[in-house]
Amino acid sequence: MGLSLAGRRALVTGAGKGIGRSTVQALHAAGAQVVAVSRTQADLDSLVRECPGVEPVCVDLGDWEATDRALGGVGPVDLLVNNAAVALLQPFLEVTKEACDTSFDVNLRAVIQVSQIVARGLIARGAPGSIVNVSSQASQRALTNHSVYCSTKGALDMLTKVMALELGPHQIRVNALNPTVVMTPMGQANWSDPQKAKTMLDRIPLGKFAEVENVVDTILFLLSDRSSMTTGSTVPVDGGFLAT
Repeated sequence: MGLSLAGRRALVTGAGKGIGRSTVQALHAAGAQVVAVSRTQADLDSLVRECPGVEPVCVDLGDWEATDRALGGVGPVDLLVNNAAVALLQPFLEVTKEACDTSFDVNLRAVIQVSQIVARGLIARGAPGSIVNVSSQASQRALTNHSVYCSTKGALDMLTKVMALELGPHQIRVNALNPTVVMTPMGQANWSDPQKAKTMLDRIPLGKFAEVENVVDTILFLLSDRSSMTTGSTVPVDGGFLAT
């Protein structure tokens, strides 16, 4: 099933590591032009060496003004993957203002800002587009010590629906992707304890965590015209976790 992404211009946030980095690599391999956004220059440098032609942009998306300077003149973008996120885990009674501010700035506000930049460009060109917001199963299930993270992802799911509603008349599709634990290097490190892993795996009917390619394949499908009638959706990649 060809996805016909060659020649399209895509922007991926959180591109330095994990899901974002693998998404950039897959888009590059599919022939897309890719703008890779990360706050870590070293990650961008190594990514450009791996994928010559990728356009790196180093910026902290939690800084509205810096993001506007970095991406305001990014040029035409057809496809957007809002992947950048932080997970600051605290018991509810110990949640800090700093954790709230940082989490909502990156996980929600930056999605609004970057999507506005891309959507305005698409509308000005009269071009169709696709936006994928990387959410989480934590948007729909309560997890201990995840009160702020779950809240940002729940908000992201609803933002996705409202974006789809308002941008649909401009032929811009917006969908969210809701993975379970993903076996990125960070995921492997955070879930290496067998007892901790078992508590989550026991709630997943397929009995396993997601591999990075499970998530990336779904992102590419949602970006492509193969999903041309899909918008406003929250798509689980969770082994059945949300069915339980």
